[in-house]
Amino acid sequence: MKIASEGWGTIGVVFLAVLVLQFLVLLLGITWLSWIMGIILISMFALVFFFFRDPERECPDELNRIYSPADGKVVQIETIDEPLYLKEKAIQISIFLSPLNVHVNRVPVSGEVKFVQYVPGVSLMAWEKEASELNERANFGLLHPNGYKLLFRQITGFLARRISYDLQEGDKVDAGQRFGIMKFGSRMDVVVPQGSTILVNIGDTVKAATSEIAEWPSA
Repeated sequence: MKIASEGWGTIGVVFLAVLVLQFLVLLLGITWLSWIMGIILISMFALVFFFFRDPERECPDELNRIYSPADGKVVQIETIDEPLYLKEKAIQISIFLSPLNVHVNRVPVSGEVKFVQYVPGVSLMAWEKEASELNERANFGLLHPNGYKLLFRQITGFLARRISYDLQEGDKVDAGQRFGIMKFGSRMDVVVPQGSTILVNIGDTVKAATSEIAEWPSA
């Protein structure tokens, strides 16, 4: 199983903590406690390892389709005023990532990155509506070859305290391309132009790079 490069530091810290705690338990000389602690600590290590899995994905990249940038559940679909990049009314699709979901993020459409903005913030629950405006987040504006604009954003949740991305303004990207990760429960917003056809409903489960979530207005 491939592991996201951003996860190796966390995995290393957890591994050392497991070794130290198990050593301390062994010093106590209580055999049964040592076995129980060993099982618990190894399970914790395995869960962290599982969290940072990075499965291979192949995006169909059909011309008129917009793909999910994250694994998770659709929790919100609404019309908003988007002031950062589209600068007009648009449709926002919000996807909540539980700690059990793959947290590697992928670009929803091909095009050129025109806008990148990191914003520090608070740590509301990721599914709350206000999280899009108050939590730590990174906004990305992308221009598709068909001339339409799209905004997507990483948002940290209550447990998450860090987002990671490698996009810069001027980058040319492909749909399904890996671009970053969010840690331990978070949310991804995708903001598409008005007139786009939304292909998902609230409550739907989606996968990054493979699930079609919208269709451009010109389709």
